[in-house]
Amino acid sequence: MKIELPEVHEIDLVKVMYERRSVREFLGEPLTLHELSYLLFAAYGVTDERGFKTVPSAGATYPLEIYINVKDVIGLDEGIYKYIPEEHALLWLSEEEHSKELALAALHQMFIAVAPITIIIAADFYRTVSVYGERGYRYVYMEVGHSAQNIYLMATRLNLGTVSVGAFYDDEVKRILNIEEEPLLLMPVGRKKE
Repeated sequence: MKIELPEVHEIDLVKVMYERRSVREFLGEPLTLHELSYLLFAAYGVTDERGFKTVPSAGATYPLEIYINVKDVIGLDEGIYKYIPEEHALLWLSEEEHSKELALAALHQMFIAVAPITIIIAADFYRTVSVYGERGYRYVYMEVGHSAQNIYLMATRLNLGTVSVGAFYDDEVKRILNIEEEPLLLMPVGRKKE
């Protein structure tokens, strides 16, 4: 089942860059579908008819896949979703949300279990390595960084908090999400505790 996401509009970026911080304490309040839409567009949204996205990609190979564990978003059932950038839509993969399991897989970083969503950035390395050889691995990691920074900036603009989590058991995250791609980063997002 696909869910179309609301459109996004322009934002002022300079103020956001000054305010960006890593946040590990979240209120137990839901996000809105509009907020999720902006976050996903920032992460990997398509920006023109040629298929270019919000992040640079070596040779436009676009190796990333964006998954979302939804615990609490108004108007959206909980579960695991995959972002479909070309349609700016979500593909519902599982009706079970796994925030606690993801927190445990991330070396017991339990703030992940509190966040209403966790964005998981995964990669199919072959898309880039098949073009650039071994150097392609470096390009994929760079692309993950671009996407993560976009998520940070958009979360800040929406008065939300997030943090990049790289400490987790890869195989466990793959099992939880039931994915083939390599998970590279977890980004829990929620309303900040002041």
